Amino acid sequence: MFARCLLFCTAVMGLVEVAQAQGRRDTQALAPTPTAPSTRDDASASPAAAAGAPKWREANAANRTNPDASAPADSPPPLRAVSSGPPRQPIARVTKVDGPLANDAMAEWRDYDISPYTARVTSTIRPEQAILDWVLRETGYEAWHTQPSALYADHRTLHVFHTLAMHAVVSEMVDRFVNTEAESQTFGMRVISIASPDWRAKSHRMLHPVTAQTPGVQAWLLAKEDAALLVADLRRRSDFKEHSTPHLLVNNGQSAQIAATRPRNYVRDAILKPEGWPGFEPQMGQFDEGFKLEFSPLLSVDGKVVDAIIRCEVDQVEKMVPVMIYVPTAAVPKQRTKIEVPQLINSRLHERFRWPTEQVLLISLGVVPTPVPAAPGALGVNVPLISPATRADLLVFVESKGRLAGQPAALTPGQPQANTYRGRY
Repeated sequence: MFARCLLFCTAVMGLVEVAQAQGRRDTQALAPTPTAPSTRDDASASPAAAAGAPKWREANAANRTNPDASAPADSPPPLRAVSSGPPRQPIARVTKVDGPLANDAMAEWRDYDISPYTARVTSTIRPEQAILDWVLRETGYEAWHTQPSALYADHRTLHVFHTLAMHAVVSEMVDRFVNTEAESQTFGMRVISIASPDWRAKSHRMLHPVTAQTPGVQAWLLAKEDAALLVADLRRRSDFKEHSTPHLLVNNGQSAQIAATRPRNYVRDAILKPEGWPGFEPQMGQFDEGFKLEFSPLLSVDGKVVDAIIRCEVDQVEKMVPVMIYVPTAAVPKQRTKIEVPQLINSRLHERFRWPTEQVLLISLGVVPTPVPAAPGALGVNVPLISPATRADLLVFVESKGRLAGQPAALTPGQPQANTYRGRY
C-alpha cells in the first residue's frame, strides 16, 4: 500500500514539472526578438519614445508649447496649419548686395526696386517715405535697434540689412506698393456728426463690432448696402451734419487730410508801455477750432484686405475764462484790463484698422467736441438750451471704391481742397 502511494505522488510531481516547462516555452515564444542597438544619436531621441508612447505623441511632443493637462493620455494630436500652396512669388525686383556685412551669418543685404511706385507718385517730393513708414509700422521700431540692421531708401531703391525672416515681411510690404493692380484703387470717406448717439438703437443689428484700442472709440463693419441705408437714415435727422465731401478719393499707399477749422482770437496778455496811452498793449492769441483727419490706406497684395492708419484731432474752446489784471500807469495807478484764458476740450484718435475691401468701416469717436463748432451768440457766449450743442457723436465712414477709372486725382496734404471748409459754419 505504501509503495502504491509513493508511486502515485512521483507521477503527479512529474506532470507538474512538465506543465511548468511547457509554460516557460510559451512565454519565450511570445517575447520580442532582440534587435541591434540604433545608430541614431541618443540626444535626438525623445523621452516619449523611450517610454513607449505612441508615435504621434512622440512627433508632436516638441510642438506642444502649452499642453492641456486635462486631456486624456490617448487623445489625438492637435491640428496643425497646412500650407495653402506654393510660396508667394515676389513682385518687386530684389537684388542681394555684396559688402562688408554681407557675410553675416544671421543677416544679409537686399535692395528692393521701388521705382514702379515712386515713378507714379508726383504729389510729394519723397514718395519713398511712405514705404519706410509702413515697414516700420509692420515690423516695429524696436526690431531695427536690437541687432545689427539698416533701413533706408532713395527715390528708386529700398536698402535693407536684416535677417531672412524680416526680409520676408519687408518683401510683402514693398509688393503692396509696387503692385500694379493697386494703382487705381481709391477710397471714399465721410465725416458725420450726430448730436445724440441714439442712432445705435435702430441700426444695432447691421453693425458688426471690431476691436478698437483707443478708450471711448467704437468701430464696426457693415455691408456696403447697409452702410448706404444707414447714411440715408441719418441724413433724415435734424441733428445730422456732414463735414467732408463723400467724393474724397485717396490713392493706395498715399495719405490725405481733411481739415475744417476756424480761428478764434482772444486777448492772451497785456504788456506794459508807460510811454504811450493807455499805458499797455494787449497781446493777442489765436486758437484754431475744428477737426483734422489724416487717412493713410494700403491694400494687401491680393487686394482683398485694406490696412489704414487713421488719425483724428478735434479741438474746441468750451469758453473763455476772463481774468482782470492790473496795468498801472502814472495817471491811473489802479488801472485794470481783462485778459482771457481758453478752456479747451479735445479728442484724439490714432489707430490702425484692417478690414475686407468689400465692407465699410464705421468708427465712432464717442460724444466729443463738435468738429465744426458753432459761432458764439450775439453776446459772445453760448446760451444753454438756445445755442447749438458743443458736443456730438462723431462718425467716420471709410469705404474702398475699388478700381475706378477716370476719377480725379486724390487729395494730398498741401492741396487747396483740404481747406475749402474754412469759415463755413
